Amino acid sequence: MTRRDELIAFLDDLLESPGRLDYGPNGLQVPGAEEVELVVTGVSAHRELFEQAAAAGAQLVLCHHGIFWGESAGPVTEQLKARLKLLFDNDMSLAAYHLPLDAHPEVGNNALICAGLGLERETAFGEAKGAPIGWVGTAADPLSIDELVQRSTALFGSPPLVFDSGPAEIRRVGIVSGGGSSILDEAIARGLDAYVTGEPTEHVMADAREAGIHFLACGHYASETFGIRRLGELLAERFAVEHRFIDIPNPI
Repeated sequence: MTRRDELIAFLDDLLESPGRLDYGPNGLQVPGAEEVELVVTGVSAHRELFEQAAAAGAQLVLCHHGIFWGESAGPVTEQLKARLKLLFDNDMSLAAYHLPLDAHPEVGNNALICAGLGLERETAFGEAKGAPIGWVGTAADPLSIDELVQRSTALFGSPPLVFDSGPAEIRRVGIVSGGGSSILDEAIARGLDAYVTGEPTEHVMADAREAGIHFLACGHYASETFGIRRLGELLAERFAVEHRFIDIPNPI
């Protein structure tokens, strides 16, 4: 076993999360058992994940999307009460890391996606809350859109939504996991050949066509499994804890 606070301190330091501007709090959100033997990781903090974590006997649940959002806590709804009750009744801690996990150059979602697509990281890209969270990846040899789609399908587990409006040869690709469709404008401004993200929005089809850039939406959930799973693996490598990633697929 390892003390929970030692694990959280390691993660806070690794991800440089204290003080980072975000859409919700990073780090420990709900305290539970002080000693941790099993860490469960998952993309989003919700009841099904907590139920499976409790059944597995976890003491710490580590997520990308926590249960608290916004600058201040609001009323506890019935839905939030049910989630919290599962944590309290099973003495499970909950920790979450959002933008710091997207942005990290080694264990971050976007760095791992870049590597998984066979691209070399060039420069940081994709501003969110005042700092970049994604990467521009470059291909050693130019890719066709068909090749990029094939690589994306293999990496994310299902075919992406594609607007193939860019050049025949793809060299530079912007990558921002999750709900990054608004960052398409930055990809266009940088003159990139393609942009890979999680979710689309209605206007991106026309924007991509008019700007002459390929747009691939690979799934918000699917694009954010990489970093949180790697965090759990890293904890198991460095500390006396077991890790289990719980996959609860979401088509969005």
